[in-house]
Amino acid sequence: MVGTDRGDSARPAVAPYHMVSCNSAKRSVFDLLVRPFASGNCPAYHYEISCMKIWVLLFGALASASPVLAQEVTATPPLVPERSQTVLETLFKAGPVMIPMVLLSIFFVMLVVVYLMTIRRGAVVSSGYMATADALLRKRDYLGLLAVSNRHGEAIARVVQKMLDFTTKNPQADLQQVREIAETEGTRVAASLNNRVIYLADIGMIAPLLGLLGTVFGIIHSFGALGADIGSARYVALSRGISEALVNTAAGLAIGIPAMVFYAFFRGRAQKLISELEAASTHVLALLSLQYGRPQRTPVLIEEEL
Repeated sequence: MVGTDRGDSARPAVAPYHMVSCNSAKRSVFDLLVRPFASGNCPAYHYEISCMKIWVLLFGALASASPVLAQEVTATPPLVPERSQTVLETLFKAGPVMIPMVLLSIFFVMLVVVYLMTIRRGAVVSSGYMATADALLRKRDYLGLLAVSNRHGEAIARVVQKMLDFTTKNPQADLQQVREIAETEGTRVAASLNNRVIYLADIGMIAPLLGLLGTVFGIIHSFGALGADIGSARYVALSRGISEALVNTAAGLAIGIPAMVFYAFFRGRAQKLISELEAASTHVLALLSLQYGRPQRTPVLIEEEL
């Protein structure tokens, strides 16, 4: 009995056949998943059922979330454009402020071209006219000088024309009165040159202000995109607003800086031409003063002789 008991106790306990087959079938799929979480206090099949429920819930959640994820991915616009934008496309997409900016730039280019043709030495004081006027004044041919002045369009020709017209209509006028007529006409020509150049300074001040206005509009659009409920597309709208702001700023500076540079250039040229006009007027008055003391050769007497 003792030996038999020892043999029975030493022999391993064998479960019935139907229990072994059932347990092996249950553990065939979930053995690897359940065993790490199983403890010695609970039966194994409870963990198998719990694990099955967890996997069912996970698959259901993934199946329900996949259409939403696919819709969000398809609804999100591409962050990188297929091709780079040209300069004109970038300007056209920079907001409504670019319309007056483009018009202002066209006006600026037109002014520069006109000033290059008009604010020059040949349009104010030409060497050919001064040589002709000097020769006619030394000959005391005032009527010939008046005819030459009417044919020329230089500023000095207009000044001489005013002086000769005054002396013709006022034969008793002295040299001081003729000098005042020359100074008045010279001041008018100088003011015309200065007022003509000032338009470039106006463009140089207006263009950056328009660019600042466009910058404000772009920042407003950016903050509007941040507050909008449009998902990941808000970052695209935010970048577009920032791009609009920067393009307007750059456009305003691109017009304003050259405008101020050309304003300084033409203002210096105008001041130089005004100085040359004053020198030419002084030369003409000096020649007139040499001949003014001879009443027999005044313009009125020349007309009477003819």
